[in-house]
Amino acid sequence: MRTLLAFMRAAPSLGSSLTPVARGCLLMVLGTIMFAAMHTAIRYTTQQVPAVEVAFLRNVFGLVVILPLLVRRGPSLFYTQKLGLHVMRAVLNVFSMLAFFIGLSLTPIARATALSFTAPLFIALLGALLLGEVFRWRRWTAIVCGFVGTLVILRPGVAGFNPAAILVLLAAFGFAVTMITTKVLTASETTFGIVFWMSVIQLPLSLLGSDLTVFLHLDTLHILPALGVGIAGLTSHYCLSNAFRAGDASLVVPLDFMRIPLIAVVGWAFYGERLDIFVLLGALIIVVGVLWNLRSETARAH
Repeated sequence: MRTLLAFMRAAPSLGSSLTPVARGCLLMVLGTIMFAAMHTAIRYTTQQVPAVEVAFLRNVFGLVVILPLLVRRGPSLFYTQKLGLHVMRAVLNVFSMLAFFIGLSLTPIARATALSFTAPLFIALLGALLLGEVFRWRRWTAIVCGFVGTLVILRPGVAGFNPAAILVLLAAFGFAVTMITTKVLTASETTFGIVFWMSVIQLPLSLLGSDLTVFLHLDTLHILPALGVGIAGLTSHYCLSNAFRAGDASLVVPLDFMRIPLIAVVGWAFYGERLDIFVLLGALIIVVGVLWNLRSETARAH
């Protein structure tokens, strides 16, 4: 617990000698790794525990980690200028989380992750419409490459969308709106405040419809992955908040495409899901787009 809190305190200054662009990208990579770990833990845990209860457990753990901040920071942690936006972000995140958890439990992990990457397309449009972010053609190239790479990976299932796939797509849109609100909040709110209010509001929301007695029947093989959902979920959002503070949403978000090949390998190694040439080709397209975008942005920053 102390190690996790120490990491959270150090995250805003992580890579302080780097340019804001490079620091934002580094934090986004760390967040991406934690998101991949969370997806793996969710897939394993939902084999025994319903998705609603997994979402509740993820929020409980997040709040437990955040509570010591009250002792350290006191009532100032409650101060916010945008409580309504915090509430909207938390509500959207809970419903998106439930939709994704259920979709992930019913869909191959690589396919579900690929579908979730329609979110950056929504973010790109919302960022331009709502945040007034300037889009250079290289950023559009990274977004398009990510989308094309996603479609290449998804190719075997394009014609067979099912209700689970629709849930993942709805979750992707919800997460996109959540990311946009995160970017807006970083202009006036502290990172600790953003994570704190998310945890406080999401807990009672995720309690609705939950059957808490299910946790009495967990075996030891599922306790650690269930805790992993909470740890990875909290740290990934914390890295995400700081990444957005350092760089535009349209710059750092394409890095999250790297989660697709990572998850594809996890699905192959742990769940026996087929890893074919199209997964590798899609990953290559994604990485090319990301590297092209990073190269141009870093050169412009210097």
